[in-house]
Amino acid sequence: MAVKRTIQVLGLILGGMAGDSLYAWTHGTALWSGYGDWFRSGNYYTNVALGALIGLAAATMLAGPAARWMQQGAERAASIPTIDLAAGGLGLTAGLALSALLYPAAAGLPGAGFVVPAVMTLFFGYMGIRIGLSKKEELANLVRMLLEPRQAPAPEETEPRHEEHKILDTSVIIDGRIADICKTGFIEGTLVIPEFVLEELQHIADSSDLLKRNRGRRGLDILNKIQKELDVKVLIYEDDFDEIGEVDSKLVKLAKALHGKVVTNDFNLNKVCELQGVSVLNINDLANAVKPVVLPGEEIVVQVIKDGKEHGQGVAYLDDGTMIVVEGGRDFIGSTMEVLVTSVLQTSAGRMIFAKPKLLEKAQ
Repeated sequence: MAVKRTIQVLGLILGGMAGDSLYAWTHGTALWSGYGDWFRSGNYYTNVALGALIGLAAATMLAGPAARWMQQGAERAASIPTIDLAAGGLGLTAGLALSALLYPAAAGLPGAGFVVPAVMTLFFGYMGIRIGLSKKEELANLVRMLLEPRQAPAPEETEPRHEEHKILDTSVIIDGRIADICKTGFIEGTLVIPEFVLEELQHIADSSDLLKRNRGRRGLDILNKIQKELDVKVLIYEDDFDEIGEVDSKLVKLAKALHGKVVTNDFNLNKVCELQGVSVLNINDLANAVKPVVLPGEEIVVQVIKDGKEHGQGVAYLDDGTMIVVEGGRDFIGSTMEVLVTSVLQTSAGRMIFAKPKLLEKAQ
């Protein structure tokens, strides 16, 4: 209703102005163009009143369709996303501003009149809307950057997303050195002990073979020590991969699922993990890395304790368990002697040192 009243008032005013313009065209002076003479003839007021009535009648006839058109336009505008409205409005403003800057030059063109400025205004306004809509995403990002304060990343955002999991296999548990390594703090993250590894340890501990039974019980004792005596996170993984029979294959599958690393001293499992793209922490590699470096040409004192595989060889061991193959050492079994290191062989299965008796070197 208020919209219709407004349209009617505008029609009344525009009609009166049209009547005044008609009188000015016929008599040479208009009320709306100046304030010099307010007293007119009756014909003038008749023209103004008649124009106002005609304008009112026309506005009354057009008020209904105009109000519906305006309502539809408002609804359509409301359905347009805010970013589109803002980008289009900004582009329109920029286009009209450019048109206003060029207006003095365009208005001064001979014979152009008001046609060129009007066309220029429509053209730049339309182009501004199109360009603004095409650049709405960039404008939104720019406004977001200007309005949002820059904040330093929270400490938790710089931390690893996944906690490092170290998955223990049966061999490394029975070996026992993993407990000492955890005690020193070199192992970080969570130690994962799969349920199927515990079952394998239980079967070994219940074996009728004395050696296997002792190995299985040692493994269970090591796990008990890790859980109760060491400050290490331990997770017992209860799920199983029933479709897989081999324990090593289950360990590889679990490592992929947890994005973790397999801790082992099994040479074959080490190779399988490397082929499957799973990270491995080999205890033997760590032990070899921290062993004292022995270089060819060095002299060491050893005790030959048994025969070697080849003819005339003797075998000795360092305090850390490194095996030394002594060429011609069979004749010195049970005695302590100085040997000269000739070569060193380093593998994931361990380190071997080859040497020969220093007495034979001097004899030559």
